[in-house]
Amino acid sequence: MMYRISELAESVGVSRATLLYYEKLGLLHGQRQANGYRVYTDADRQRLRLMQQLQAGGLSLKESQACLDGKLDREMLNHRLETLEHDIAEKTRSRDLLAALLGRGSLKDWHEKVERVAPDLHRAWLMTQGFSSGEAALVAWLSKDMNAHDDYMARFMEVFSELDRWGPGTEAATLKALAALPFAPETILEIGCGPGMATMTLAGATAARITATDTAEVALDKLRARIAARGLNDRIEVQTVDMAAIPTPTRPWDVIWSEGSAYILGVEKALADWRALLRPGGVLVVSDMVWRTDKPEDEVVAFWAAEYPAMATPASRVAQAKRAGYRVLGHFDMGREAMDTYYRPLTARLEALEPDLAGARVLDDLHREIAVNQAGCGQFGYEMFVLERV
Repeated sequence: MMYRISELAESVGVSRATLLYYEKLGLLHGQRQANGYRVYTDADRQRLRLMQQLQAGGLSLKESQACLDGKLDREMLNHRLETLEHDIAEKTRSRDLLAALLGRGSLKDWHEKVERVAPDLHRAWLMTQGFSSGEAALVAWLSKDMNAHDDYMARFMEVFSELDRWGPGTEAATLKALAALPFAPETILEIGCGPGMATMTLAGATAARITATDTAEVALDKLRARIAARGLNDRIEVQTVDMAAIPTPTRPWDVIWSEGSAYILGVEKALADWRALLRPGGVLVVSDMVWRTDKPEDEVVAFWAAEYPAMATPASRVAQAKRAGYRVLGHFDMGREAMDTYYRPLTARLEALEPDLAGARVLDDLHREIAVNQAGCGQFGYEMFVLERV
């Protein structure tokens, strides 16, 4: 079959001017007929199609021509192949993201990657999708999937609803941090109070008025029951408040207390945001999971890279606090007891719920966390920081 230049251009999807340029470069060799028209063979059309495929693979016109002429540069082709495979992988990830956002796939891997690379932006983006800061953190670190989040969290709350502690901690650690305060506080804002174990310790050891905040109603209900049982309704106020949207107080707080919850907002962001809520000389007390060794085992590193990629050393947290405008009054290892006080009841609770939660991902996730805690003993743990606003 013979093609005139306009017909060939239309069949391969390029302009007539492009074909003339190709002919000038020697990529095509049209035959001029007696009437002056150029004509091309089906072999020319096939050559153009193959050249288009090579160009789509990242080859230049010159490189494509060399390949068609049998002059293969294997080093160049290997490089182009690696580049193409990388591009395909990136496109595939983009495609998977779009599919997941439309509810046609899982966002788990995407959440894990973004949480490692840009945790603050990740949480901010989740909040634009209607999640509170606490819910955003739970999506980021627990369910890893907005589409499956509701079901995951229902099962998660089924596990934690009966637990007194929702994170590592002890009464002794709370009292030790309280003893480091340079004054007797009149007001305490507790952020991320959970079921209120630290709240009740603070109420028993001080005369302060305490405002305890969280977004998990099942936890706040347990705290309200504890307050009523102790007759402390006149001193402890319970509020459902998102830690990312704490209102500016009429009178700045003497102390802000946050055991095991600053990670939800991001410790550095929490240091900056909460400082503005303290009076000059006020104190922020936070606890956080930290590394205890410079050389943790690969399994431990892999787990926390997915679950808490922003985890740092105590020295790093101290440096962050100083940059944020605090004087470090002290910090200490909360010890193995703080971990056991949380993980032992959690393990027992999972055993009790095993028949009901069989096959649920939340069960597998929590079992894996417990296993890493046991295997990684001494490689990570909770640290308490007592920081004075300067």
